[in-house]
Amino acid sequence: MMLFEERVQKYEYKLNDTDDQIIDYVSTHKKDVITHSIQYLAAQMYTVPNTVTRLSKKLGYDGFSQLKNSLKEEIDAKQEDVEDSLSIAIHKTMSLVDRDKLSMVTKMIQEAHRVLFFAVGDTVPLCENMVKSLKAVGKASSFSVHRHDVVLEINQLESNDLFFVISLSGETTQVLEMATLAQERGVRIISLTHFDRNSLQQLADVNLYCYSPRKVLNGHNITDKTPAMLVLRALSEHYWESL
Repeated sequence: MMLFEERVQKYEYKLNDTDDQIIDYVSTHKKDVITHSIQYLAAQMYTVPNTVTRLSKKLGYDGFSQLKNSLKEEIDAKQEDVEDSLSIAIHKTMSLVDRDKLSMVTKMIQEAHRVLFFAVGDTVPLCENMVKSLKAVGKASSFSVHRHDVVLEINQLESNDLFFVISLSGETTQVLEMATLAQERGVRIISLTHFDRNSLQQLADVNLYCYSPRKVLNGHNITDKTPAMLVLRALSEHYWESL
């Protein structure tokens, strides 16, 4: 089950100021919301029921009734520590795949003269796979692994190019450095990170998410890359289908 706050983050690109005000109220008055009508909530926010209904649908609910039921399930759910598993990560990642957002990114790729991918460490192969996916249909794309090469390529990017950054933590120093450089050049940025608030998403124009929390074993980072691969595969197929 996707929590209310998770839905807000997933669909935040669709929300306006009025939506944000209603969301703030719901987040801090969940027990109150589930016991009252849509008319009551609208009155608290000095708006009309239709506004609340539209927000409910923006967040992926069928309507306000489903929003209330989902909130009740959150409140009633037992707080148990469940260790993350591959099946949980895959299920949560697939729930985060938003076709509207995939369409946005697809359009950005179509409009871009060139797409430059960047990642560090174990996520670099994901960039290589995406470059192959785009080159297979004739889209100019590339990736670099050495810092000076990336700096050189970013400095050659134009406003009609695209910088696609993959970082599960969204906090890697070198990734943030390159994203900042691209932003300063006015280049549009796409990020793919774990579904959490992070610094990289603040720099990006569009954020894609997977569910891949950091895992360390005996001092080694063993964070699963499978969820990120699923999102990139979904994006590739969406792009191919658009041609």
